[in-house]
Amino acid sequence: MSDAGTANDQSEAERPMLGSLLHNGVQRIVMQRPERMNALSLSMMKELCAALDEAAANPEVRVVLLGAEGKVFCAGHDLKELTAARAQEDGGKAFYQQTFNQCAELMQKIVNLPKPVIAVVTGVATAAGCQLVASCDLAIALDTATFCTPGVNIGLFCSTPMVALTRNIGRKQAMEMLLTGESIDASTAKEYGLINRVVQADYLEVVVQKYGEAIASKSALTVKTGKEAFYKQAEMPLADAYAYTSKVMTENMLAHDAEEGINAFLQKRKPDWTDT
Repeated sequence: MSDAGTANDQSEAERPMLGSLLHNGVQRIVMQRPERMNALSLSMMKELCAALDEAAANPEVRVVLLGAEGKVFCAGHDLKELTAARAQEDGGKAFYQQTFNQCAELMQKIVNLPKPVIAVVTGVATAAGCQLVASCDLAIALDTATFCTPGVNIGLFCSTPMVALTRNIGRKQAMEMLLTGESIDASTAKEYGLINRVVQADYLEVVVQKYGEAIASKSALTVKTGKEAFYKQAEMPLADAYAYTSKVMTENMLAHDAEEGINAFLQKRKPDWTDT
């Protein structure tokens, strides 16, 4: 959780919170508030939601990379912003509810985005920042990155980060992180299942580009179908999951891209996707 200060507010306001670049179907969204440890202030979360909406609506975007400037990937909610709200007549309750509702919207928007979202973690991911990583479909991290849910240390249990965490790693591991508030290194995060790959700085761009372009080369319709089904079936009982995914595969088989992909495989040629 961030206690980022309010210095240089005017200069910060002149600079976009997010940077964005689209190349070969891969959309990079970069949080640009290293001086605030890329805290998830209310405005930052709204900006991220808007950027994800734009990516969802743009047919040229096939995969999203979510990264950050600086040594801290994301330090969670801005504690100074939350503390300032205590001066309001209701003690901050309405602002806190708005903040946590916005956070829930952001995390669900990532999961529900019809395109894969890959977290590129180059530093510390703590509290809601760890939640952000857990909410992404894939995560690639530098070997120096660390992860934690330290709310318990300041009397504020990481209850919303817990939602994403328990859907990505084992319960014992999640409870250890939540109850101790201690950091884990990148290799432990990979062992837990929180991230996919741990790489050294010299190879980060190569690995990130490889993942991004590999996914971008697939049928967008097929990826959208698979991502949606993945999260839906994960919450179902076994029999219901098989019944649901059988219907999904039947509809998928009737799509043009499935016919094209199978024919291309049999004919030993590259498929020509139409995303239909």
